[in-house]
Amino acid sequence: MSAVANSREQILERICSATRNSAAMAKHVSELHEAPARDYVRRGELTVRARHERFIERLREYDAEVVECTPDELPVAITAVVEASGKRKLVVPPGVPNAWLVEAAWKVNGLEWKIDHELEASEIEEAEGVLTAAFCGVADSGTIVLHHTAAEGRRVLTLLPDWHLCVLRASQVVETLPEYFARCEKPPALVTWISGPSATADIEMTRIKGVHGPRFLNVILVNDD
Repeated sequence: MSAVANSREQILERICSATRNSAAMAKHVSELHEAPARDYVRRGELTVRARHERFIERLREYDAEVVECTPDELPVAITAVVEASGKRKLVVPPGVPNAWLVEAAWKVNGLEWKIDHELEASEIEEAEGVLTAAFCGVADSGTIVLHHTAAEGRRVLTLLPDWHLCVLRASQVVETLPEYFARCEKPPALVTWISGPSATADIEMTRIKGVHGPRFLNVILVNDD
């Protein structure tokens, strides 16, 4: 037997020996070590309004623009934000409520809503912006969480256009990250976390926007609490 083969046999024998009683060893190790303490903050203590204000504050620190409205005012709020943006060619996921689109389509001259029925990436890239819903907002970090449902759209929709308009209900905003996981014990395989417009900085701290997503983020917070 060659030296290489002999070494291989020795390694395999050691592995077999080490794993033969792996279940008993694992039990022994678990008995020796107590479960780690989970004494980090798992639930916020802010009032509802204070939680919303922190969320808005964090978003604005990231250079995102935020407006608030009531559920009845949402179509008008969308129309106002779209009109002010100057964007006229927008894509939307197929699950976005039609009521969100009608008011703007009627009042904003030249506005074109393109529904994402498996649009090609080139068509999405040509769009000036995207309108989506969201699954959750985390106030502590000013983060918007997308689970890419029918109203939140495919990930490509929120990566290629230069402008993202996101509608989030106030009741979807939690204070801490553990509270998000409490709402969603088993997150889907694909989750997108958005903390402000896309930006990055090089070693000289030169900040560049739009490297891996939209350069501009607008959020409409619907006060439904």
